[in-house]
Amino acid sequence: MYAPPNSDHQQANAKNARAGMTSTPEQWEDWHWHLRHTIKSIDTVERLLNTTFSPEKRRELEETIARFPMAITPHYFSLIDRENYEEDPVFRQSVPSLSELKIGASEHSDPLAEDQDSPVTGITHRYPDRVLFHVSNLCAMYCRHCTRKRKVGDVDSVPGKKTLAAGLDYIRQTPAIRDVLLSGGDPFLLGDDLIDWLLTELRAIEHVEVIRIGTRTPVVLPQRITPRLVEILKKHHPLWVNTHFNHPREITSRSRRALAMLADAGIPLGNQSVLLAGVNDCPRVIKRLVHKLVANRVRPYYLYQCDLSEGLASFRTPVGKGIEIIESLIGHTSGFAVPTYVIDAPGGGGKIPVMPNYLISWSTNKVVLRNFEGVITTYKEPDSYQPIFCDRNCNDCHLDLPLENTEEQENTIGISGLLADYEEAITLVPENNERMERRDDDE
Repeated sequence: MYAPPNSDHQQANAKNARAGMTSTPEQWEDWHWHLRHTIKSIDTVERLLNTTFSPEKRRELEETIARFPMAITPHYFSLIDRENYEEDPVFRQSVPSLSELKIGASEHSDPLAEDQDSPVTGITHRYPDRVLFHVSNLCAMYCRHCTRKRKVGDVDSVPGKKTLAAGLDYIRQTPAIRDVLLSGGDPFLLGDDLIDWLLTELRAIEHVEVIRIGTRTPVVLPQRITPRLVEILKKHHPLWVNTHFNHPREITSRSRRALAMLADAGIPLGNQSVLLAGVNDCPRVIKRLVHKLVANRVRPYYLYQCDLSEGLASFRTPVGKGIEIIESLIGHTSGFAVPTYVIDAPGGGGKIPVMPNYLISWSTNKVVLRNFEGVITTYKEPDSYQPIFCDRNCNDCHLDLPLENTEEQENTIGISGLLADYEEAITLVPENNERMERRDDDE
């Protein structure tokens, strides 16, 4: 049994005493206790902050909650700086703001077209070899910057086994799927037995090589990472877990212990941060965050540009801010501590990397590059390079690539298809191209 650290519990109790929300060490370590005491009302927020909102402020908060509900775990709320809560990064991610009701023309309830790319309930199949499996609408906390506000927080529901079985059947019947990402909501809000059953069913599918789980519980409810849960996860390797720390203050001693339990179980850990105005849009903040992550065996994976979901305008930064942050990391810290900065393309185009440009120019035999210091250098291309023509007939290939169970792959798509020797396409033509339509008319 892992005993809760006294400092975390004592500090939280000291902050929460005025609101009458104190706990014993055993209660504080019980994730069910945190869910039972989730903060959902403005009255509780006022008591915990020892403040009284103005009638206008209260009206704004109530109006926002009516559209986008609030739910904050006691653990996460205890991290708020009571003396400067309005500027606090934890407060901004968890407590509603009237700005969420200002819906811009470019904002959508489903900006990534996840529902349109859903062949069966719960499955989003966007990339050729992997799917996102929505296994829960429950979250320990309703993040104010959530891209799935249309699902999470509106109606709390856990899909039954019948619904999950439909998703599993789709995966079984689609051999191209080698990677399944469990998402939601938060998969770790499911019960231990249901998680075990779901992972067992997925692991029994021969073509599923990797299972990933996306969760924010190590951030907002680290008590959920229990010895029993970890033992269940260990049975289903290879298993990866991606979490969602946005600010270094979120990495508490209890969060570190949760991460250590997962890492000690042999589970590779990654982190997906969202770039948020007024929360982490600062090179120093992100650098401190990635350093604390890698110190806890978590690989910074993605830095997301904030999506065009409804009510997120106040959180969005210019893309240039993200590039500035990445520029401040590359060369200035360890390469494995630098996340990939991506924009999840509106309309379902998938993640597009947007990184600083280090290739200045190139010719037939030389490329010109610059480094993080601004030093400009050249790289000499080979004088004689004989490309190997690839016709996708791997069995007759003379390269030393003895791949087990090698099969001919399906045709490539997009730019990779234009680069491939074995594809006949020479152009990619956008839909409704007027010039091409004129050609068709002439025929």
